[in-house]
Amino acid sequence: MTHDTVTISPGSRFRAAMVLAIVADALQIIVFPLFVEGALSPADDILDFVIAAVLVHLLGWHWEFLPSFFAKLVPGVDLVPFWTMAVANVYRKSKRIVVTAEEGCEQHPALKDPQHSSGMPTQNEHS
Repeated sequence: MTHDTVTISPGSRFRAAMVLAIVADALQIIVFPLFVEGALSPADDILDFVIAAVLVHLLGWHWEFLPSFFAKLVPGVDLVPFWTMAVANVYRKSKRIVVTAEEGCEQHPALKDPQHSSGMPTQNEHS
């Protein structure tokens, strides 16, 4: 029996997290207040716990999730799409880290010929 693992690219993880956050926020802002007692609903709290767990699973732990989670537990604050904002902020920060890393590589390119890295002139440079 083989253990095949499924690898999900970071791009698809962010897309899945963003779709999940948008759906959760839409449910909490539009649907839940129509049918249940809104922010005081146990269904609302359960949804927040599940969304937090799934987002941490998809994207890893980020500090942006903590204020979003606690804000969702405060009655009346559910009218702000905190999950969507948190995922968007994590995405923005991850892109900034990638750009910074790429700029660092461009500023300090690897030596093309490691034999000439000593700074000493070679025989070809003397002639």
